[in-house]
Amino acid sequence: MKAIIASKYGPPEVLKLQEVEKPAIKKGELLIRVHATTVTAGDCEIRRFEMPILLWLPLRIYMGVLKPKWILGTEVAGVIEAVGEGCSRFQVGDPVTAFMGFHFGAYAEFVSLPEKGMIVKKPDGMSFEEAAVIHIGGLNALGFLRKAGIKKGDRVLIYGASGSIGTFAVQLAKILGAEVTAVCSEKHRSVIQSIGADFVIDYTKEDYAAQDKRYDCIFDTVGKDGLFHGLRVVRQGGVYAQASPKFLHTILAPWISLFGKKKVLLTPTEEKISDLEELKRLIEAGKLRSVMDRVYPFEQMAEAHRYVEEGHKRGNVAVAVQSIETKGKA
Repeated sequence: MKAIIASKYGPPEVLKLQEVEKPAIKKGELLIRVHATTVTAGDCEIRRFEMPILLWLPLRIYMGVLKPKWILGTEVAGVIEAVGEGCSRFQVGDPVTAFMGFHFGAYAEFVSLPEKGMIVKKPDGMSFEEAAVIHIGGLNALGFLRKAGIKKGDRVLIYGASGSIGTFAVQLAKILGAEVTAVCSEKHRSVIQSIGADFVIDYTKEDYAAQDKRYDCIFDTVGKDGLFHGLRVVRQGGVYAQASPKFLHTILAPWISLFGKKKVLLTPTEEKISDLEELKRLIEAGKLRSVMDRVYPFEQMAEAHRYVEEGHKRGNVAVAVQSIETKGKA
């Protein structure tokens, strides 16, 4: 089968299309023919090996000293090709979407993973590309908002609202009944309004923290907002949540939460298959959708990484894993 291999850690150019051995499945495992995968900011960080200083050495040993041990990529959507002994949740031919996590391997024509893993049937009405992107953005958004205890009537500000996590967070906060203020660039205003944002602030022209408005929750989805900058407009008893926090924030957060009157969250709730099923239910009910920016062909994986690395994508970037051998097949 064909797969994208990282020849070393570094720029997008290290990603090369190569022939590798097709994975074999064991008892309790599934083989998926991949139709689509994704490129996220996290994928780019792993490719460059841009890690927190305290985790750098253990992760380098785990991931590979000179180059990644595994095929990269964590999100897939495709069709069940084969089922291992003892599998009962899925059958050959089922369209599915799955989150590989630190199992990796998504940048390939086939992947194997445990049937008990983070995998559900593809939501009805969704393309494979749209289904592939729901895991990192959707699960993180759902996990943080749930942990923050968002409820009807709350005022929520989403910083980085036009990204993968941000576009899902805007929609989920609205589903929970919150008033949503989105912070993004002006060019993304219409898209963010179309998914439910009540107010949109262009961060290049306005400072949301300079306004008189106070929020029950501020959710920095990209880790680029200042911790104390945001905390000053979180109401007493409110929550400041941050994905991809800076090292200093991880040190300060427990003390602020313990001794202050505001709570800081740096991790979402633990991912569960029930959360993925909940996202699927909301999508099929027409309440939630994937915001798509671009879809690249498999052979242009490096270009997809380069585009995501620029930091200006709108929503999600998917990669269509279609080769001559797989076109026209299930």
